[in-house]
Order: sequence, then C-alpha cells, then structure tokens
Amino acid sequence: MVMTGLAIAILACGVLAVRARRLLSSALWLAACSAFLAILLYQLGAFEVAVIELSVGAGLVTVLFVFAINIAGEESIRLPSVIPRGLAWALCVAPLAVIGALILPSASPSVAPGTATFVNVMWQDRALDVVVQVVLIYAGVLGLLGLLAEKEAPLQHAAAREVAAKRERELLTMETAAHHEEVQA
Repeated sequence: MVMTGLAIAILACGVLAVRARRLLSSALWLAACSAFLAILLYQLGAFEVAVIELSVGAGLVTVLFVFAINIAGEESIRLPSVIPRGLAWALCVAPLAVIGALILPSASPSVAPGTATFVNVMWQDRALDVVVQVVLIYAGVLGLLGLLAEKEAPLQHAAAREVAAKRERELLTMETAAHHEEVQA
C-alpha cells in the first residue's frame, strides 16, 4: 500500500513538473518527485541509492536548476517544438513497454549461483537496471538536444531584435544630444 502511494506521488509530481507554467515551480515539483523516489528506494532496501537520490536528485539538481533560472530568467520564448508530437509520445511510451516486458515473469530458468558471470549478471539478473539506465541517458540526450535546438539563430528572436532596436534608439538619442551640445558651444 505504501509502495503504491509512493509510486502515485512520484507520477503526480512528475506530471505537475511537466505541466507547471513557471520554471521555478517545475524545479520544485521535480525535487518533490526525487524525494518521493528516494523514499521508495529506501523502502525497497536500496539505502545507498536512496541517499544518493535524495542528495543529488532532490538537493544538488534542484539548487542548480534554481541557480540557472535566476541567471537566465524565467521569460520563455514560444517556439514550435523541434520534435513532432507523435514521435515524442512514441519515444515516451516505447521505454515503458520495454520496462513492462522486463518486469513480467519470464519462462527462462535462472542461472545457477555457481555459474554467475558478468554477462549473466548484467543481461539476465540486472537487465531491467541496464535498460532503465540506457533509457535515462537517451532521454537526457534528447532533452539536451531539444533545449539546444533552435529554429532561428539566437539573435533573430523577437526579444533580441527588440533589445537591439532599443539600443539603436538610445545611441541615436545620445548622438543627437552630443551634436546639439557641439552646435550650442
């Protein structure tokens, strides 16, 4: 019952992190998601992993997000998505299907304890862990590409053009004032 409640809390915080309108709220929901995940890992007996998740996931990453949001600001530029919506959903659902297939009990017999090799441990006993790590790395790379990809060059955005136009007006005003001072003198 506790495990189910923690899993629901993790999913709810994840959805709220994605749907939040403000970046700071999203970072805080993500920290709550990591905290619930740390509790779940602790309940499952992975004490070291729980401590690492709590300190790195809920602590360090949240501090870095808040720091980056403070530096970059929270203004968002509305650009169309680089990845089509259907492909994004397929990329989200495919790893869940693989994880679901690995969780289901398999018909293959387990390896005898005396014959444990690296390959057996890695691809049979710990296959789900390996797949989850690969999915997380893959998701991180896709997220990074989505953040770095831009349809226009950075100085072509409307905000950059507006700042440049304002700067031009200020320079023109300063030049005009300097010219008037020279004429009066």
